[in-house]
Amino acid sequence: MNVLALDTATSACSAALWRDGMVLAHRFAMMPRGQSEALLPMVRDVMRESGCGFPDLGLIAVTVGPGAFTGLRIGLAAARGMALASGVDCLGLTTLEAVAHGVPAAERDGAPILVALESKRADIYAQVFSSDLAPLGSPRALLPEDLAEMVPSGTVRVVGDAAERTAAALAAAGADAIVSTAIGVPDAATIAGLAAGRAGQVAGPPAPLYLRPPDVRIPAAGPRQ
Repeated sequence: MNVLALDTATSACSAALWRDGMVLAHRFAMMPRGQSEALLPMVRDVMRESGCGFPDLGLIAVTVGPGAFTGLRIGLAAARGMALASGVDCLGLTTLEAVAHGVPAAERDGAPILVALESKRADIYAQVFSSDLAPLGSPRALLPEDLAEMVPSGTVRVVGDAAERTAAALAAAGADAIVSTAIGVPDAATIAGLAAGRAGQVAGPPAPLYLRPPDVRIPAAGPRQ
């Protein structure tokens, strides 16, 4: 099965084409903004390089958050539009599980994994996973000083673009935190392989995952004319 995966949810942009256990084509770039201009050329490149056409796709996967509001909408709109045009299922995965699955097997030495992603505010998007990558709780948005309540006793491996300040906060609370060498943002190459194992679990179009309300709200009476 051919799986096209996309990510624009945090401070990177990536696309990958997966088939039969391997990534055939991959594009990745760190970028705090500009994903709307970069994503579709990346998709074009991975489709061309892999020799796969849209009618050949079996699944499209995309990250649903938590992450940047604009970035999430870019990826979701692109993935859902391509899935609709291609007549294939569209599967959503969280940014937290995508980052967790990017931790090298050599670093998953029995210690739980705390994924910590920047929210661009004081709080951190976080979730704990076991060493075999099973979630040990729900995604949460917490201040750094409150993260210690999420992790079990003992050593914890921290990964994500907020890993450094998270590890410092855990150390201040008396926890033994080790920062992973893994990339701290989602990567479509990881997402594609993860999605391939869940191809039969699609339950409707993916929706964004928000852990707190947006910074700007429309008044109940509607916008002013």
